[in-house]
Amino acid sequence: MEDLTHINEQGRARMVDVSEKNITLRTAEAYGVIHMDKETVEMIKSGGIKKGDVLAVAQVGGIMAAKRTSDIIPMCHPINTTGIDISFNINSDNIEIFSRVKCKGETGVEMEALTAVSVAALTIYDMCKALQKDMVISEIKLISKTGGKSGDYKWQK
Repeated sequence: MEDLTHINEQGRARMVDVSEKNITLRTAEAYGVIHMDKETVEMIKSGGIKKGDVLAVAQVGGIMAAKRTSDIIPMCHPINTTGIDISFNINSDNIEIFSRVKCKGETGVEMEALTAVSVAALTIYDMCKALQKDMVISEIKLISKTGGKSGDYKWQK
């Protein structure tokens, strides 16, 4: 197992110094799903949610969150993202959420991709909670990453 890089000599948290790392193109893709009643999915699809276009708002929320990840994840570096995209698959009783984030930098964008999916799911919950409170957000995971010292990664399970 690799040493924890976010711990200093005193055993306390620190932000890793990435100043000696190479600037490379880095990408990350993440996934999550929000489970809900079929009726709620139909209301989203038909535009019947009173707060507005649920997926459009969730898409913007996810993008905004990815851009602000370092403000909410303590040891995350501020990153100049070069591209962020959020997409959805609407199923009968859930909505799958996918994010893709890119940057040219010294550190990766995995946390930005995961944050985008998480906030998009939370936004869907917020927009639909008047209709259904027992929605479940699950399976948030990194599905791939490219670039950097650790190389490429693809979800295998």
